[in-house]
Amino acid sequence: MGADTGLGGLPTGKSEEPQYMFNPQYKLTNKVISWLSAIAEARVVISQAKLLPKQELRLRRHALVRMSHASTGIEGNGLSLNQVEAVVDQKKVDAPARDIYEVENYIKAIKFISQLVTEKKPITERTILKIHKLVTTKTLPQEKSGYYRTGQVYVVRRQLGRPQEILYTAPSAKQVPLLVKNLVSWIQESEKQEIHPVVAAGIVHAEIAAIHPFADGNGRTARAVATLILYSRGYDFRRLFALEDYYNKEREKYYVAINMGKNYQARKKDLTDWLEYFIKGFKEEILNVQEQISSLRFAKGENIDSQIYLEKEQMLILDFIDKMGRITVNDVVDILECPKRTAQLWLQRLKKIKLIKQEGKGRASHYKLIK
Repeated sequence: MGADTGLGGLPTGKSEEPQYMFNPQYKLTNKVISWLSAIAEARVVISQAKLLPKQELRLRRHALVRMSHASTGIEGNGLSLNQVEAVVDQKKVDAPARDIYEVENYIKAIKFISQLVTEKKPITERTILKIHKLVTTKTLPQEKSGYYRTGQVYVVRRQLGRPQEILYTAPSAKQVPLLVKNLVSWIQESEKQEIHPVVAAGIVHAEIAAIHPFADGNGRTARAVATLILYSRGYDFRRLFALEDYYNKEREKYYVAINMGKNYQARKKDLTDWLEYFIKGFKEEILNVQEQISSLRFAKGENIDSQIYLEKEQMLILDFIDKMGRITVNDVVDILECPKRTAQLWLQRLKKIKLIKQEGKGRASHYKLIK
């Protein structure tokens, strides 16, 4: 179909210097500016909110559950919210293996992007391929998981008793590597130009969906990379939000918003409508987080004096356990670059305020979060 050609200036063959560059077109409407202001105000409130560490970890874990449930649910995963929570807790779930793999994979992808942010690593083409590999492990053949598609893809609507309707024709497979490379260049440039992180995340989300670089898992990859943009640019809101929830509540509106044209040429003309949808959703989710935090009350008789704020070293330890499931004294030595005795003291302090528990003895000794 015609969507496979006509990307003016895009090289079709070899390694000559490409003329085509990604240059998204959009307007910051009055509504968008108003919503971005509301997001900025909520960001201050959420960043300064006094939360017990247990409360914050509980909210963060709930956000991870909601993200994984919603992002996989959008694409047909049948697990309930309670089942996803059981998967997060590594409990046995009676459900199709593919559904379980999809949720496990998305959890791994979110933890991976958190690790990238902690290590301050830039977003590269390899990053996008790695995220795709994580979200499609065991659900795609190995030669397709973490690799660009090799054939043409179409987004179709199937209705009982009617011929299928082609909703979208993606760029040809040979165009995909250059389109992704150009997107990555734009991501790096957008940070230098100080494009608002929420705007940048929305644009990247839409562009990955438009390129459709993979045989499957494009939506999950797009949503995870958008989250990575937000996390890496200081808009993580203590990692308490799940924007995917907004999409999943009214999937039809999400599909209408993201499907901006019949082919790639049409989709890249103007992203204003998509950005209005994306930023409004982000604003609503962040205001929900703010309201949730504001409604929290410290438990009666709970000593909060020394617990409201954890020191940076303690949060690094808790973040590591949150990502990896456990931590050892040697891990703490590596993370904090401190002597073994100092590492043991940090762990004992967290143990004393009942945030972590010790399991095993001797060399097998390790620490886990208390849930």
